[in-house]
Amino acid sequence: MFVCICARVRDCEVRDVIRCGARCIESVGEASDAGTGCGSCHDRIAEMIQEETADTLVGVSA
Repeated sequence: MFVCICARVRDCEVRDVIRCGARCIESVGEASDAGTGCGSCHDRIAEMIQEETADTLVGVSA
């Protein structure tokens, strides 16, 4: 499924760049071009960042 229609970026591509360290919409855009067009996908990208980073924090104690 496409996350960003403008740049034709799929959800798996966005998840990959998040897993490689992208932690904001701008860094996702730099790595994949997602979110660099009209911006209508920014909310979905932000949700994906939150989902992926929450997964990495499970079991980590402060």
